[in-house]
Amino acid sequence: MLSKLKYIFLLVILGGLMLGFQVKNDEDPEKEKILLSLIRYALTKGHYEPIQMNDEFSEKVYDEFLNNLDPSKRLFLQQDIDEFSQYKYLIDDQIKNEDLTFFNLVYEKYNQRLGESKKYYKEILSQPFDFNKNKGEIFSTDYESKPYAANEAELIQTWRDQLKITTLTRLYDKIELDENRFEKDSSYTKSSIANLEIEAREGTLKSMDDFFDFMEELERTDWFSIYINSVTLGFDPHTSYFAPKDKKRFDISMAGKLEGIGARLRKKDDYTTVDELISGGPAWRGGELEVGDAILKVAQGDGEPIDIIGMRLDDAIEFIKGKKGTEVKLTVLKIDGSLKVISIVRDIVEIDETFAKSTIIKKGDKKYGLIELPKFYIDFNEKDYRNSTTDMELEIERLKKENVDGILLDLRNNGGGSLKTAIEIAGLFIKEGPVVQVKYRDEKPVVKSDTDKKVQYDGPLVVLVNELSASASEIFAAAMQDYNRAVILGSKQTFGKGTVQNLLPLNNYYKYEDDLGALKMTIQKFYRINGGSTQIEGVTSDIAMPDRYSYMEIGERDEKNPLEWDKVAPANYIPLNYYENFSTVINESKQRILENENFKLIDENAKWLKAGRDDDSVHLNFDDYKKEITTRENEAKLFDKLNDYKNDLEFYSPAYEIAAIENDSILGKKREIWHENLNKDIYVDEAINVLSSLKIRKENLLVKN
Repeated sequence: MLSKLKYIFLLVILGGLMLGFQVKNDEDPEKEKILLSLIRYALTKGHYEPIQMNDEFSEKVYDEFLNNLDPSKRLFLQQDIDEFSQYKYLIDDQIKNEDLTFFNLVYEKYNQRLGESKKYYKEILSQPFDFNKNKGEIFSTDYESKPYAANEAELIQTWRDQLKITTLTRLYDKIELDENRFEKDSSYTKSSIANLEIEAREGTLKSMDDFFDFMEELERTDWFSIYINSVTLGFDPHTSYFAPKDKKRFDISMAGKLEGIGARLRKKDDYTTVDELISGGPAWRGGELEVGDAILKVAQGDGEPIDIIGMRLDDAIEFIKGKKGTEVKLTVLKIDGSLKVISIVRDIVEIDETFAKSTIIKKGDKKYGLIELPKFYIDFNEKDYRNSTTDMELEIERLKKENVDGILLDLRNNGGGSLKTAIEIAGLFIKEGPVVQVKYRDEKPVVKSDTDKKVQYDGPLVVLVNELSASASEIFAAAMQDYNRAVILGSKQTFGKGTVQNLLPLNNYYKYEDDLGALKMTIQKFYRINGGSTQIEGVTSDIAMPDRYSYMEIGERDEKNPLEWDKVAPANYIPLNYYENFSTVINESKQRILENENFKLIDENAKWLKAGRDDDSVHLNFDDYKKEITTRENEAKLFDKLNDYKNDLEFYSPAYEIAAIENDSILGKKREIWHENLNKDIYVDEAINVLSSLKIRKENLLVKN
């Protein structure tokens, strides 16, 4: 059945409202004041485009903080807002004076209201909902336009409406499932609507209980981080504070690796359970730990086991992970009910979905290489560890050994990463020269160049992007476009993030016994070598193709407080007259796209999705709800043809990987799924059409290294 975006959004909001209930009291006013002072100083002295901390700024922080805490206005009463509003234009002064009065007031009131809300949802869900009355009744999810509840009765009504919507969604799904079972088996006895309503309500109650149980683990520091980030957002959307645990996650994300047992864990009731084993990791290699196992105790080598039942998930993970080569012993409650002590020697665990990978594409009697680069990764703490540059070099060499006739580089959904590796990877495709200009505040732009004359690959190149290709991806794509080295194909424009952030560990600037976390702050702006910024405008594709995001608000231009677009003088570079038929290939592709019925349908689908997303009304009557769902499902059928699309390309792994797959069935399954998805990818199909048509001028053929 069709799941509407707005209903999913409502479920997310429902969870978000649980944040902070009975938060543990770890108040440390000294540390909070130090953080506030450090953040203020860093922002005013180091930010690329500092702003005045005045009444206007104070109002923005005030609005942002309250919106983060209560986005759907189901917690605070209007009387609370009236009490808070006395500080609306004083927050700037409080920040300067390290005054926590506003934060403390809101924080205490927030926890009070959350405690009350737990009583509301339990009482509301103890009674059945009547989905047959109030025909035509609609609940609006346009919370921004809604007033705060004037009293407790209005607040409870808002909760009732929200819980009713959630339960209605569950009930509809259960009825549909019941009907489907009966259609397949006439001997099946259908459940009564009353019983299904009870099941749906119990499901909503369980979901709410889970949210409260999880959010009760949050500490005051988590909420102070939200307050700090309400301050940083006033400067730009990419400047943010990382609490210590968030900083660790950021480092892992950038490096694409961690040291530990190689398992993704989650909290289930009071237990830390195994949610997934990472392929190739030590737990996966050992074969004893299984998905669903509950970890009861953790011992470091021969040390005394520590009971982690009921422990916060983040704290439990700190005991389980550790340095490469060290032993951890886990006392585990197996999924069969038995107890077992499992010894695992920790190792480096590579998160392989982060890394570059390649495949061979066969079209007719020609072969092409596709490299997917999910991000520009690097390990700042270990220089000899793999990074996106060395991995790209390796993948290119592997494809060259396969004698491919061109390379398609897929940067879709690549949100960026290391600028250094973006410059180095650009250098793999050009002889030498400027790649990007980087400008500090109040200084002239600095040109960053590829200085290595070696060219890793001199064949035809196409770069595939979309609206979520950002930052370093845009730098690479812009350089390839400015040099005329590659055809850029994809969405109308990329994300438009043309700013550079630096991570500042705050303990480097203030001696304090506890970890203060880090500030990710915008300190520079990117500029193309042609002088234009990638900020806001991103990179405009040479060949624009419609996609499901075409009309969605997902770019930098749709963020809060983005820095503006501007330009500087061009760098000293010479565009390459690289292809014989560059313009012809582009025009032919545009014509194919214009005439392609699938692309026309994709564009219609994008408009339909936008209309559905903009519809903020939800029916509370079952018949009305069902009618709307049915209408949407019938409309969706108009786009079923898109799900049936399959290109005529053949995909298979390079020779080196075929041997690896023989020893790793999980890798083989991952590649099988990847190839199946590529077979359904109309964008890859058109990219290969373009790649197969490009002809390099003979005088531009470079010496292969």
